[in-house]
Parts: sequence; C-alpha cells; structure tokens
Amino acid sequence: MNKRIYILTFGLISLSFLLQAQQIAPISKLEVLNRVNEENRSIKISQEAFNQAKAEYRQTNAVFLPNIAVSHTGFTTTNPLMAFGSKLNQGILTQGDFNPDLLNNPSQTQNFATRLEVEQPLINLDGFYQRKAAKSKMEATSLQSQRITDYINFEVDKAYMQLQLAYKAVDVLEKALEAAQSNQTIAENSFKQGYLQRADVLAVEVRVTDVQNQLQAARSNVKNASNYLSFLMNDNDDVVYKPSDELSLEVKNLVNSDGVSTNRADIKAMEMATEAYKTMHKADGMTFLPTLNAFGSYELYDDQIFQGDASGYLVGAQLKWNIFEGSTRFAKSKQSKSQLEQSKLEYEQYVSQSQMELKQAKRALTDAENRLKLTALALEQSEESLRIRTNRFKEGLETTSDLLMAETQYAQKQLEYYQTIFEYNYSQSYLDFLTKTN
Repeated sequence: MNKRIYILTFGLISLSFLLQAQQIAPISKLEVLNRVNEENRSIKISQEAFNQAKAEYRQTNAVFLPNIAVSHTGFTTTNPLMAFGSKLNQGILTQGDFNPDLLNNPSQTQNFATRLEVEQPLINLDGFYQRKAAKSKMEATSLQSQRITDYINFEVDKAYMQLQLAYKAVDVLEKALEAAQSNQTIAENSFKQGYLQRADVLAVEVRVTDVQNQLQAARSNVKNASNYLSFLMNDNDDVVYKPSDELSLEVKNLVNSDGVSTNRADIKAMEMATEAYKTMHKADGMTFLPTLNAFGSYELYDDQIFQGDASGYLVGAQLKWNIFEGSTRFAKSKQSKSQLEQSKLEYEQYVSQSQMELKQAKRALTDAENRLKLTALALEQSEESLRIRTNRFKEGLETTSDLLMAETQYAQKQLEYYQTIFEYNYSQSYLDFLTKTN
C-alpha cells in the first residue's frame, strides 16, 4: 500500500511540475470576449456567408444596369455573300464589284470589325422580384451572423465559468488533501501508540489516495477548460489560463417575458428567409409575362487590323414573350411554392421550439435558485460537523470512519455548492441568450 501511495504521489508531483512548466496566463472574461469577437472562426465564417449573400444581391444590379461589350473581329474569306457584305460594310464597293463573275467567284477578302454593344433591360418583372428576394436573403444572413456572434459570446460566458469552477474544485481538493494528510499523520501516531488498528490507518491512506485522484482529475479539468477557451479564441498555444476573478454568485437583470420575442436575431432571420421564398415564388410567376429590353451597337470596319474607315450603328428594342418552355416554368413555380410552405412551417416550428426552451430555462433557473439555498445550508452543516469530529478525533473520542465520512461529506458539499453556483449563473446566461432581441 505504501509503495502504491509513493508511486501515485510521485506521479502527482510530476504532473504539478508539468503544469508549472506550461505557461499559466491570467485572463479576464472581457479579454476573452474581445479576442473571440476578433479571431473566432465561427464568427468569421458567418461574416463570409454574409459577404456572399451581399455579393449575390449586388449581382441583381443587372436588372437596372446595361451590359456593355467591346470586341474586335478579323477574318478572311472567299465566300461570295461574306465577301460582298464585308466590302459593303467597309464602304469600298465599286461598279466593277457587281460583275457576276466577281460576285460568284470573289477574290480573297479581309474584314476587321470593332464593335461596341449595349444591352439595356427596361422591363423585367421577374428580375425585380429576384432582386428583392436577394435583398431579403442578405438581411437574413446578416441576422444569422449576429445570432452566431451572440451564441459564441454565450459560449465564452459558459467556458469562462467552467474554468472558474475547475479552479474552485482544485482549491477545495487541495485543502481536502491537506486535511487528509494531516489526519493521516495523526492516525499513524495513534497507531504507534496503540490507540488505532492498522485497518484504521489503511482507511485514512485510502482517503488520501482518493483525494489525490480527484485532485488530479480537477487539474485536468483546468487544462480542458483552458483548451476550450483557446479554441474559441483561435489560439493554438498550449496555455493554462487562470481567471482573474473567482466563481461567485451573479444576479443579472433579465428580461421578464412570457414568450420569445420575434425580434430575436435568429427568429427574424427565419422570417426574412420566408419572405425571400415568398418573393422568389412571385418572381417565378412573373416569368410568364413578356420582357422588354433595348439594344444598340456601334461598329467600325476596315480591311486592315485596328482600323476603321467605315462605321455604322444599330439601335432597337425587343419585346419578348416566352409562351411555353416545355412546362419548365410551371414546375419551377410549383417548386418555389413548396419551398415557401416549407419555410413557413420551419419558422412556426422554430418559434414553438424556442418558446419551449424558454420555459425550460426559466424552470431551470428556479430549480438552481432552490438548490442554491439547500446546498448553502448543507455546506454550513457539514463544515460544522467536520470541525466537531476533527476536534474529537484529536482527543481520541471519534472513530476514524466517522472522521473520514465527515471529511468526504464536507468536500462533496463544497463541490456541490460551487457546482450549483455555476448552474445558477449558467441558467441566467442562457435565459439572457434566449431573450436577447435584435
């Protein structure tokens, strides 16, 4: 037994040196929030999603803005029609070119054309609605990005409290280990004097070993909580963080609401998404109507490259009505109608689920508040019981098993009390997250 205790103690000492060798950095919650809002990958991903939606919306400017293209084309031909037309465009036809032999068997003709083309949409109702839908999608993505930021900040709050709780557990278990080792010394002295049995000494040694194991696990939790904070801050350094303030009871000014606000960013985003589907359905309906577009071109012709001795222009407008496209538009309209109905159902389901989560969070806060009163009272009672039993044990008036039970109970009640504080603070943060409005 002593050999096993020695090996375990050596391992704990080695772990202690390892933790000391690692960088221990004090950090406040405000520092974590600032670094997370600047470096967190999830927030950056959501921002890029918004940039994509914004770019899609800008693409719909084509509904109003013209298409302008410039081209320079050159070719050589003996094709009768192309040869005659090229000379005509270049303005170099002569009386001799109307000779039937030359018309039917022209010589090799070169033609170079520089063309400026402009297409201007005038009336495209489907495009107008597509632009409106793209705007709704962009606004929905912006709201989603905001909600993701709110969630990550909530995760920071939880992770920081977990780190505080882990350090509290280490503190409690270090004191419990110190007390257990002190009682072990007393027990060994009493054994030497014949006041205790060997079984009592072994029971104390088991208690010491048990506390050492719990302490090792608590120190691992500190590292785990630090790693999660590093992940949230997008920091790859292996740092053990130490909170600048200890875990304590917090009371927040929470919104007193019986229901989830429809102005909450994520709910508003789903509402905007439904609006986008509604507008897209209207756009699909507008494809059955004609479109009106203007067009024009200005052309320069020559038989030499990058020259333009002759020119001409073309201006016109086109009213186009696609009457039937193989039932494609009918199917697409039905598809967008189904997407709209699905979006409405998803919105209603999400709001209903959010209402349920809000009610559960309120009950969890009430339960945590009740447990807080109970654990505080239990902690006070176990502390007094341990004090009495420790004094009686020193005087030889208390059995070893009763003392060990009192020690174990006091450590458990301390851990339960701090765990309840964590749950109470977490419940408040979660309730605040659920009631946060846009």
